[in-house]
Amino acid sequence: MSLLELSGIERSFGPVQVLRGVDLVVEAGEVVGLVGDNGAGKSTLMKTISGVYATDSGQITFDGDEITDLDPGSRREAGIEMIYQDLALAPQQDVANNIFLGREPTKRFLGILPAFVDKARIDAEAQRMIDSLGVQIPSIQIPVGMLSGGQQQTIAIARALTFKPKLVIMDEPTAALAVREVESVLRLIRQMREEGIATILISHRLNDVFKACDRVVVLRRGNVITDLKKDRTDMAEVVSYIVDAHE
Repeated sequence: MSLLELSGIERSFGPVQVLRGVDLVVEAGEVVGLVGDNGAGKSTLMKTISGVYATDSGQITFDGDEITDLDPGSRREAGIEMIYQDLALAPQQDVANNIFLGREPTKRFLGILPAFVDKARIDAEAQRMIDSLGVQIPSIQIPVGMLSGGQQQTIAIARALTFKPKLVIMDEPTAALAVREVESVLRLIRQMREEGIATILISHRLNDVFKACDRVVVLRRGNVITDLKKDRTDMAEVVSYIVDAHE
């Protein structure tokens, strides 16, 4: 049984059909690169998986359960995390608070209401996650806005991994990063694979896709054009599918 199965996924915005019967399978612990030109439907497809967009038709199954009609919160509880290109971090808040943003653990003083945020637990668990990932940051108390782009990306990944996901969707995680920061992000993706976490990587950077992914799926005009094993293809072939050279 596959971890994620999409069957006949369609999605339109008014008269514009963005997804046209997409089928996709992702196995546990697999890294799948999703590539295609601008407007191919990559981000829309990922948002249908995470539940941000409802599907017009088709079915989504995750870890053996149908989740087609579940809301984003329920899909996160099932084990799907999505890291958006803008990262959705709070730049004025510190690293620890960003890792638990929106899901802060609470405690009650002497068991009496009201509950309040357990900052000591947040700091301790955030430090443990940062240490386990080998992320290099000055301090978990530093405001996220003071970190480099690569460091912020790793904080977004740490936030996703804190809640034990089975699938992480990453939208252009290496865009605009320096070479050294790119390698750090790719290392974390490989680390997730070793821990059995599946990843869908949306990227225009084919070098990064070939370094990190097991398979490459090409999306064009809302259709899956091809699904290739990385070790049975090369960048030239992938580009040829992206630019319609096979038509």
